[in-house]
Amino acid sequence: MPLLKSWIDSANSPETDFPLNNLPLGVFTAEGAPRCGVAIGDRILDATGLEEAGLLTLSDTPVLDLPFWNEVMELGPDAWAALRARLQDLLREDAPERDAVAPFLYPMDGAEMHMPFAVAEYTDFYAGRHHATNVGTMFRGAENALPPNWLHIPIGYNGRASSVVVSGTDIRRPWGQVKGPNDAAPRFAPSARFDLELELGAIVGQNSDGPVTVAEADAMIFGYVLLNDWSARDIQAWEYQPLGPFQAKATATTISPWIVMRAALDPFRARTPDREVPLLPHLHEPGPMLYDIALEVELTPDAGPATTIARTNYREMYYSSAQQLAHHTTSGCPMNVGDLLGSGTISGPTKDSRGSLLELSWGGKEPLRVGDLTRSFLEDGDTITLRGAALGDGYRVGFGACSGTLIAALPDPYAR
Repeated sequence: MPLLKSWIDSANSPETDFPLNNLPLGVFTAEGAPRCGVAIGDRILDATGLEEAGLLTLSDTPVLDLPFWNEVMELGPDAWAALRARLQDLLREDAPERDAVAPFLYPMDGAEMHMPFAVAEYTDFYAGRHHATNVGTMFRGAENALPPNWLHIPIGYNGRASSVVVSGTDIRRPWGQVKGPNDAAPRFAPSARFDLELELGAIVGQNSDGPVTVAEADAMIFGYVLLNDWSARDIQAWEYQPLGPFQAKATATTISPWIVMRAALDPFRARTPDREVPLLPHLHEPGPMLYDIALEVELTPDAGPATTIARTNYREMYYSSAQQLAHHTTSGCPMNVGDLLGSGTISGPTKDSRGSLLELSWGGKEPLRVGDLTRSFLEDGDTITLRGAALGDGYRVGFGACSGTLIAALPDPYAR
């Protein structure tokens, strides 16, 4: 698909994440209360204002009067398509209503971004083969790197919706039970092995009642965000057997402020890899379910320059978000509008394409060079920024930045 030209000049730049082909959805404050907005070039289009002015109508009643996009999700795929079509009509190069739309544009620079949707539930997966193989090799050896079930099902766990935060939110180093290799007993201490995880988050836009197919699951996905599932590796090492992650993953999960709608990514579909073990029928794919999205991780130490520490691609995943969602429903588990599914860490086959410091530093044994410094795990003051974009012919469909800064742990909350 070629670049779609807009009357907003900045949207036609090959460097912008937000051309007319994209039109991601967020919630912003430029003046007054938070409002639903759409990114276009270096501007934010006030979608709430358009609805109030009668320039954007999706339902008989207002659906953009509250600062989240859940009500639009509830309208279903036909309404999602109508939303994109109407926005493109208003913003295309020869749009007849440009004079009416222009007052609803705000500079992106300086706007405050908020959570773009109300998170109902959060599930995180472990669905990248390179990541799972790397982590398994560290802890169980190469011969037993993957658990016996890994090639058959997308493994996941239920996380905390309450700790999902928007890009720009500081992340407090957590306390927890940790136990070193020479410790006779666990101790309560701030996590010393705090990490990032590069992921893509899928947002469920429709309810389910009973099992759904992969095709049905794909149609239920409203859009995607970048996602950093912060992880306390020392807390995780002590607590995760036999039931998996708990407090190690509960500190925070950061998402990018813009939801890239599924339709904007459709031209960039990619196939999952060949299967070493045939999947059961409920996981069969009707077509390409991944996306060709170039991803990178940047680490900026406190008062230091930014360094890109990893580059990879979402097409490296073994299971797609649609497969994960379909599998999630097999037990009859209802899925709700606003559910968030984390893809699992997205790592590639090379050392510089690993999506976590656990892998990049090989468990701390091979510290990573970051400018003039080294890192095995994150230090206080470090800022992690995720970026991603699907690359078209002279344009990009991007997510914007997904950033968070690690700040020092509070004093012992239980000290008396």
